[in-house]
Amino acid sequence: MTWSGATPHEIAEPSTMSVAALILAAGPSNRLGEPKQLLPWGGPTLLGTVVAQTRNWPVDAVWVVLGHRFEEILQAVDFSGVGVVENPEWEEGMASSLRVGLDVLSRDPATEAAFIVMGDQPGIDPVVVDALLEHHRSSDAPAIIPKYRYVRGHPVLVGRALWSRLMSLEGDQGGRTLLQAHPEWVEEVWFEQLPPRDVDTADDVAELQP
Repeated sequence: MTWSGATPHEIAEPSTMSVAALILAAGPSNRLGEPKQLLPWGGPTLLGTVVAQTRNWPVDAVWVVLGHRFEEILQAVDFSGVGVVENPEWEEGMASSLRVGLDVLSRDPATEAAFIVMGDQPGIDPVVVDALLEHHRSSDAPAIIPKYRYVRGHPVLVGRALWSRLMSLEGDQGGRTLLQAHPEWVEEVWFEQLPPRDVDTADDVAELQP
């Protein structure tokens, strides 16, 4: 496990409950054929754009989980002001990155909730982030999920009570199946806009690249 940037204890005092953002960016970009994290994206790389955007959210800490081509991405992307952790089991899929990232966050008792952020989604509207946080502060639901028209999307805000369950997942599944099976854990927040797009293929790059 590799650490970089600020540690949780440098960001939040134990007496103050805080919210973090966890960016999952460990995958091999099989459908694209090259590391999507390093794609030029309006100046910085795609992952650098996501990191820069997330750094401006009203959160107390940002962590990024890397895996495939770790050293190359670590050197090429600006991770200043955020923490970086390596997932050596990235080939297993998204579940392994959730385990690694949430394990890091769980070491800071002040962190009460975390945004789960996809490293290939540069189009998150800050209005969505603010609304999810507002609902988190007034809701007992441990998972706050944006619903874009009729489709659930990201980022998902998950309370600490769910982290152990998410860390028990295996394979290339995130938390979607788990939360679908337990609607009582979820509060949906509805938005008019379409969901943010993943950058997965060359067509996505051609259509979405600024």
